[in-house]
Amino acid sequence: MKPRHKRAAIIAGGLVAVGLAAYFVLNAFESNLVFFFTPSQIESGEAPKNRTFRVGGMVKQGSLKRDSMTVSFVVTDTTKDVKVSYTGILPDLFKEGKGVVAQGKLDSTGQFTATEVLAKHDENYMPPEAQHAMDQAQLAKAAQTLK
Repeated sequence: MKPRHKRAAIIAGGLVAVGLAAYFVLNAFESNLVFFFTPSQIESGEAPKNRTFRVGGMVKQGSLKRDSMTVSFVVTDTTKDVKVSYTGILPDLFKEGKGVVAQGKLDSTGQFTATEVLAKHDENYMPPEAQHAMDQAQLAKAAQTLK
């Protein structure tokens, strides 16, 4: 084999190795990427089907129901509501009327089945994207009432 052919084979092998590494890294990144949606976005069909995502908002007053380890509640952005079901131990700070972010999937009936529930740790803090979404929902609700 000529040196020129050896060099071309090494370069081709290196490009294949870099391509495979990039593919595996991007594939792992995509499978671990979790998007955030509000109840209004879920109702409008923007949320993915059969894929894990997060829903955030406030726990609606009077919606919390416990059945041994299974808990169901409603997450609202003051415009739309999403029913959430969760089996497990809720965070200590989880309460009705407080902010919550739940991670999971939508089932065929449109109920959100959570695998993880996060409660906000401070009454003055809300994630920026959740606050922005809540503000947008309230603006949309105000525009609807003015019509």
